[in-house]
Amino acid sequence: MTQRMTLISSPFFIPEIQLQKAGGFAPLFGNDQPLALEIGCGIGDFIVQIAARHPERNFIAIDIFNQGCRQTCSRIEAAGLENILMMRIEARYLMYQYLGENSLAAIYINCPDPWPKKRQRKRRLLNSSFLDLALYCLTDGGEFNFCTDFQDYGEAAGTLLSQDPRLSTRADTPYSHDLEDYPTSKYMRRFLDQGQPIYLCRYRKEAGLQIPKPQLDKGFRMRWVEENA
Repeated sequence: MTQRMTLISSPFFIPEIQLQKAGGFAPLFGNDQPLALEIGCGIGDFIVQIAARHPERNFIAIDIFNQGCRQTCSRIEAAGLENILMMRIEARYLMYQYLGENSLAAIYINCPDPWPKKRQRKRRLLNSSFLDLALYCLTDGGEFNFCTDFQDYGEAAGTLLSQDPRLSTRADTPYSHDLEDYPTSKYMRRFLDQGQPIYLCRYRKEAGLQIPKPQLDKGFRMRWVEENA
């Protein structure tokens, strides 16, 4: 389905060509603070909360939906934050093409599309190949945060992450329903208010790892790039 594209004139919205010309995110932020990435920021509830708590970090919010990008920019402006930039770009493409090795202090993935039908599950973002890319991009001790309202996805994510020796966690279980200090988006609160649990996985990359640059297949990543070039 074709999206209705609206012009986003916010100074916090960064087209890909602007990132190319800048040669990286540090010139765009005007400093070299550690970078954190939220993949699929929706309308910006989470990113505004986490960025306000951590002014010592810069945050990149990304989404592929034009309307969500526009609303996120409005929330950033309303919050008066200077440590968030917004991009409409596919996650794997951004990470592989522009971020790279040891570039991120944290990754946040909140309630991504669960692709609930069994035949669709190969389309889920979180799988072993994406995890390889995430760990390549994370710094030593970098945070990998994933949450979902979908039970099967939460359990599968907990299994994948807890069994990877490159990751560690302070939790006693692969995932938790106790969000503790983790910010909640409007979408997440809707499920919590209905008594439905959120499956939260919080892990850190072990130090001293040598992770080779992953090889990415074309798949969705390249189709998205070609269609939106």
